[in-house]
Amino acid sequence: MRMESIFILGRQSAIGRAELESVLGHGHVSPLGGYAMASDIQPRDVPFDRLGSVMRLARPVVTLKTGSWPEVARAALKQLPSLLDELPLEGKLKLGFSAYGIDVTPQELLRTGLEAKKICKKAGRSVRIVPNTEATLNTAQVLHNSLTGELGIELLFINSGNSIQLAKTEAIQDIEAYAKRDRERPKRDTFVGMLPPKLAQTIVNLGAGTLPPNLETVVLDPFCGTGVVLQEALLMGYGAYGTDLESRMIDYSRQNLEWLATHGIETTPVLETGDATTHRWEHPFTVVACETYLGRPLSSWPNPEKLQEIKGACNVIIQKFLQNLAGQLPSGTRLCLAVPAWNAPNGRIHHLSVLDQLEVLGYNRVSFVWAQAQEMVYHRPDQIVARELLVITRK
Repeated sequence: MRMESIFILGRQSAIGRAELESVLGHGHVSPLGGYAMASDIQPRDVPFDRLGSVMRLARPVVTLKTGSWPEVARAALKQLPSLLDELPLEGKLKLGFSAYGIDVTPQELLRTGLEAKKICKKAGRSVRIVPNTEATLNTAQVLHNSLTGELGIELLFINSGNSIQLAKTEAIQDIEAYAKRDRERPKRDTFVGMLPPKLAQTIVNLGAGTLPPNLETVVLDPFCGTGVVLQEALLMGYGAYGTDLESRMIDYSRQNLEWLATHGIETTPVLETGDATTHRWEHPFTVVACETYLGRPLSSWPNPEKLQEIKGACNVIIQKFLQNLAGQLPSGTRLCLAVPAWNAPNGRIHHLSVLDQLEVLGYNRVSFVWAQAQEMVYHRPDQIVARELLVITRK
C-alpha cells in the first residue's frame, strides 16, 4: 500500500483503528506503530471532520532510520527547506514538533527547534518555535499557534517499529467546535449521561460503516436522550430517527436539534416517544447507532452483590431491546451500541453477560482486521462505568 496519509489516534487507539477501518475500508488502512494508522487515500479525500477517534491527519514526508535522537533530528531537518518552499514568502512562521513512541525529552526537542530556527534564518525566514512541555504538543497548542495554517508547520516523528516516519500535520481535531455543540446546546441532562460529541461521531461511523452520508441513509437511535447521536448524524449528512422512553427527552432532543440550525442543519428528524424494549419503529431506517441504558452512575467501586444487581438490570433491558429490534431488522443491518462495562480498580473490565448470547438473539459480532472486540471499551482511567462499543449485524 502506498502511504498517502497518516492518522494519529486518540488515547484508546483500538477504537480509532476500528473507526478508520469502518469508514475507509480495511484495505485502505494499516497500523503504523502503536500510535498511528497509514492510508493510501490522499489527505484531501479523507472525511477528517467526521472522525471522532482520530486526533491528527498528516502527510508523510520521509522515512528515517532509527537511531539516537540527534541522528533522527539531523536527518529530519534536511527536509525543512523543501517544506519552507511550500509556504507563503511573507509572514512569520510557527514551527512545532511532536514525537510518538520515541524516547526524547522536551529539552532535546527545544534544541532541535533552535537548529530549525537557524535553517529558517538562512532561508531568510523568521520563525517562532512552539515550546514542548511533553514529547507531543497537545491539540490546543497546535490550534492556538495555527500550526495547520498557511504559515505553520507541525512535524511529527512516528516510531513505526523498524523506522521513524516523518510527517507534516495537515489537520487536527477541532476541540473548540466539539465544545461549542456540547456545551451550548439548550438542553443538557447530567442524570442521563453526557455523551461526548466526538464519541457520538465514532458510534455513528461504526454503525454506518462505508455507507456514504446522504439523507436516505437514516440513523436510528432508540435511546436518543438529549439527541447527541442524532445531532452528529445530521452534521455528517445522514438522516436521523430518534425514540426515547421519556417524552421529556424527546422534547429535549427536539429543542437541541432545532438549535442545530445555527450550524446550518435544517433537516427535520423523526422523533417519537417509545420504550426500546417494546416499540415498533414504523419509519424507515438504515442503521442503528446509540448509547443504550448504562445503569446507575457510580462514584466508587460497588460490592459484588451491588455490581451483580446493576449488571442484571442492564442485561435485562439490553436483551429485551435486542430481541424486540431483531424482528424489525432486515438481514445484514449494521448496529453500533454503546453498552455498559465496568472498569474495576485492578484494571479488569467487567462485561455484560448478554454479549455471550448475541448469536442466539440473532446477531453476529463484526470482526475487525485492525482491532479486537475486547479492546473497544471507552473510558477515562478513573471512570468506573465505561462504554463498550458493540458492533454487530443482524443475521
